[in-house]
Amino acid sequence: MIHLDTSVLIDALTGPRRSAPALRALIERGERLTFSSIVLYEWRRGPRRAEELRAQEALFPADGTIVFGTAEARQAAELYRKVPRPRGREIDLAIAACALTQDAALWTLNPSDFADIPGLELVDLRGRR
Repeated sequence: MIHLDTSVLIDALTGPRRSAPALRALIERGERLTFSSIVLYEWRRGPRRAEELRAQEALFPADGTIVFGTAEARQAAELYRKVPRPRGREIDLAIAACALTQDAALWTLNPSDFADIPGLELVDLRGRR
C-alpha cells in the first residue's frame, strides 16, 4: 500500500500534471493507493478548480480516505517526541503517522520533509520503492 502526500496530488491533478504518468503506472500495476484525511484537508483547502476536485474524487473518493484517529494521533505524538525540530512539522508528522499506522509507504515530492521519520518508507517521484 502507498499513501500519497499532498504534494503528489497537487503535482498529478493540477497544472501540467507532471506526476500523472507515474500515478497512472502505479494504478495499472495494481498498487493500492490511498491518502489520509489530513492530506484531503490540505488538498481541499488549496485553490482547487471543480475539474481537479472531480478528478480526485473519481480516482480517490473522499469517503475512502484513511481517517486520522486515535492510533494515528498516538503515532504522530510519538513521532513528535522522536524527531529533531518537530515544531512546525505537525501536519507532516500526522501524514507520516497515518502511513506508518497502515504499514504503508509514503509517496511525496518533498522527501526531505520526511527523511528523518523512523520506520517510514518513502517512494520516489517515479513511484518506485
